[in-house]
Amino acid sequence: MAMNGEITRDNYKAYVFEKMPKSSHWKNMIWAFLIGGTICAIGQGFIFLYSIWFSTQDASVLASATLVFIAAMLTGFGVYDKIGRFAGAGSTIPITGFSNAVVSPALEFRAEGYIYGVGAKMFLVAGPVIVNGVTVSVIIALLTLLFGG
Repeated sequence: MAMNGEITRDNYKAYVFEKMPKSSHWKNMIWAFLIGGTICAIGQGFIFLYSIWFSTQDASVLASATLVFIAAMLTGFGVYDKIGRFAGAGSTIPITGFSNAVVSPALEFRAEGYIYGVGAKMFLVAGPVIVNGVTVSVIIALLTLLFGG
């Protein structure tokens, strides 16, 4: 505090820095790596399993769909949020994080109805990702068509 008891920008910053919880970046990075790696290893396990019956490409698609389904179920049961608090980016980077990002707003706003709640809020996070993915895919397809590939 300043001498006259007035709060200034500098002493407020110092106060906030003193009171905020300290985080261990190394510990957070290790947990993110371990949890994210585990999710990817589980996905690879599904690919190996599905490769018994399907081609490698089909097995990869099925593995991705399985991970999305499991993440959506875990989000619905409130488990994925606990994993996310613990693992940080390790749970958001794999495809399971995208599933969680779609399902969470849908669950949160379901009281507003299926159209204005679930339907509208579900694509709040996923919408830009889908639009950019489709746009880039179309651009790449056009460039491949024009310049051969």
